[in-house]
Amino acid sequence: MPNLLGVLETVLYVDAFERACPFYEQLLGLNSIHRDQRLCAYDVGSRGVLLLFLRGHSLETVKLPGGTIPPHDGHGPVHIAFSIAADEVSEWEARLAEADVAIEGRTKWSRGGVSIYFRDPDGHLVELATPGLWPGY
Repeated sequence: MPNLLGVLETVLYVDAFERACPFYEQLLGLNSIHRDQRLCAYDVGSRGVLLLFLRGHSLETVKLPGGTIPPHDGHGPVHIAFSIAADEVSEWEARLAEADVAIEGRTKWSRGGVSIYFRDPDGHLVELATPGLWPGY
């Protein structure tokens, strides 16, 4: 069987780029690598890409010079986790506090990892997790 090499893209559907993009750019420090009318793409540590799609704007097939992208969309609060260094948890907590972003939960995992949870402007649950959460991480 052929092997998967990793998760390349993670997608969140948002109601307004004016709220979502500053959150991910200014609070989390992500750099935009592509932006158009329906999506904003961010590099995540040179290990993956976060795609923010404007909710309801990808319901028709997208035709590109190289092929097509089938319709997709989503709604409701979903969960995304970003990996962080173990020695930066307190810095992230301070950064969230300075931005008036409430931390909704904290977990210390049996393997030694720590996670902190908060919401983005669209209600998605965002997790920052240190090594020790999963085997291999």
